[in-house]
Amino acid sequence: MPFSLSLQSNRIANLIINDHSIRFLELKQTNPPVTGRWGEKFLPPGIISEGKITDFETLENILEECVDEWKIHKRNVRFTVPDSLIIIRKVAIPADVEEDEIKSYLYMELGSSIHLPFEDPVFDIFPLKYKGTQKEVVLFAAPEQYVMEYSNLLSGVKLNPIAADISPLALYRLYHSVNNVKGDERVFKVHFTLTNVMMSIFENHIPQFMRHFPIELNIENWKIKRDRKGLYEYTYTGDSIKLQYQFEDIYKEMVKLMDFYRYSLNNGNQEVTKIVVSGDHPMLSAFTEEMVERSGIQVEVLQSGSVSSVKNKELPATHLLALGLALKEVE
Repeated sequence: MPFSLSLQSNRIANLIINDHSIRFLELKQTNPPVTGRWGEKFLPPGIISEGKITDFETLENILEECVDEWKIHKRNVRFTVPDSLIIIRKVAIPADVEEDEIKSYLYMELGSSIHLPFEDPVFDIFPLKYKGTQKEVVLFAAPEQYVMEYSNLLSGVKLNPIAADISPLALYRLYHSVNNVKGDERVFKVHFTLTNVMMSIFENHIPQFMRHFPIELNIENWKIKRDRKGLYEYTYTGDSIKLQYQFEDIYKEMVKLMDFYRYSLNNGNQEVTKIVVSGDHPMLSAFTEEMVERSGIQVEVLQSGSVSSVKNKELPATHLLALGLALKEVE
């Protein structure tokens, strides 16, 4: 299954399924993009853990309720593969391998010259540059077993999965569409949710690598309720010191990744020029302020910007990833 597929249809449902929620968004029109409906369903702990489905039957029942509520029966659907299942890696291959033969070559080299931390991967590639007798490609890979489990889940509730995407690409797609992105920007993308932080660095619009950092979600420390719009509000009621420790751990991981990019990959000659933050964590504003004070780098919060919606409703920050996924059809 490819990680991306572009079809010109505004009837495609875009689903984000993560450890704590199912989110849906559709575009009303594609050019210019106008968001239509969106929705959200909270998932109790234990149904999905670090991206892996642990209670398939319960998840299927909840998803069936969502399909009924959102009236998306028999729709084509896109979904994102959970961050915890994805790896991004640069791979060098012989320069004489033709572009339409790259995937076949990579499959043959799996386990010998190319090693992945799992068997039977599904992957996509992005060609980069030539270096003498070799050329580089960016490899996006995930275990086929778990990707197909999500695909089968969707098929089982009478949806038609047509594409799997990954969140770094979807979020950068949205960032690129609503900003005047300069070609020399080196963007550190941080997506901060209740259960994980996804970090990736983009150079010349291409992801260089990504890191997934899980966060323990103790549901007893959160008050969860639905607002009048049907979206969920999360209020932290636990020990604020523990939350601050989480912030500190995340910041340390960010510094490690930026240092790796600057010194290990670029010999100290190139560094991140901007941090772009997004996510659904209720403390995202406090986290962003901390980044502004500590990083010394321009920090920007990702917003839907110029993308309008029906009845001029403001798209909630929780659905920006789904919007990035949906914008695939306007590329």
